[in-house]
Amino acid sequence: MEVIKDLYLLNSAVKKQWESFLQQHGIDNFNNAETKYLNQTVGLFDEHDQLVGTGSIAQNVMKYVAIEVHGEIHAGVRFNKIISALIQRLDQAQISHYFVFTKIKYVSSFKHIGFHCLAQVPQGALLESGFPTIKNYLAQLSQPNSEQQQVAAIVINANPFTKGHRYLIEKAAQENDLVYVIVVQQNASLFTTPQRLYLVRLGVQDLMNVKVIDGGEYTVSFATFPAYFLTSSDAVIDYQTRLDAQLFKNWFVPALQIKRRYLGTEPTSHTTRLYNDNLQAILQPEVEVLVVPRYQLADGQIVSAFQVRHYLVTQNLEQIARLVPATTFDFIKAHWAILQQRIQKGWHGNGN
Repeated sequence: MEVIKDLYLLNSAVKKQWESFLQQHGIDNFNNAETKYLNQTVGLFDEHDQLVGTGSIAQNVMKYVAIEVHGEIHAGVRFNKIISALIQRLDQAQISHYFVFTKIKYVSSFKHIGFHCLAQVPQGALLESGFPTIKNYLAQLSQPNSEQQQVAAIVINANPFTKGHRYLIEKAAQENDLVYVIVVQQNASLFTTPQRLYLVRLGVQDLMNVKVIDGGEYTVSFATFPAYFLTSSDAVIDYQTRLDAQLFKNWFVPALQIKRRYLGTEPTSHTTRLYNDNLQAILQPEVEVLVVPRYQLADGQIVSAFQVRHYLVTQNLEQIARLVPATTFDFIKAHWAILQQRIQKGWHGNGN
């Protein structure tokens, strides 16, 4: 009889067995920046105590799912046991909506048990199950009034909101009838999601044709794009950026009638530079992708959120004041002690 057991990857022997099994099934990305965020891992063992299936959970994302195949019926039974065990653990954590990263060969199996495919690229796919779904999320967003409108989108982390973000949004607002500014929902950043949303809304409140929305779990989050926040190989970044761009094209573009997406040039972040390249390759020609040179101060200094965070670490308020709008600067001063505490705990975050 086959049984489910919890696998404790802090045990080096268990982790070695787990990695060996996954490698045999075409999964070989064990970057510590990825695996250290796994909350739980289960294994399915046969009557000889041999590992014949496994799956892991990172927050509300299923990963590292693989099974030993001996006939279609046997494979289906094993697959269902692994996924049922993961869903049970998610239910115990009161998580009712979840994603799965998986290889293409498992997509049909996940669809069979109620998952819906959000995006698929040659390296793999992202599916979701539970409630609320991406359709529920998109339905609550403001819709353009007319298909004749020129609608643009900008996706930002804004960690924190800078003069560079303001410049990019203002340019888009001048060139389009409506601009959606989609703020990444991710508390891996130094500034929390509510804080970043607040700063963006405050910073563009005078632009009447700009709508600031929370990106939910569907734009550059740990679900769709963990490599943005973690140190990862180019192969992983390429996979995740393609997946994220395809998801945006599949769902956001038709729902919000987006015809343009604005990007800033990226002189400092290798990950964001690769992301920009894949956005252009995947979104065009259906969506015009406009890459805008990064905003610079009069002395030539490039404005970036990364530089602002650097000055927060070095406690240089004078330099921060040069890079951010007054609204952001006032917020930083008012929350200085809290931000310094987060920095001491390692809350640096990546992305602009």
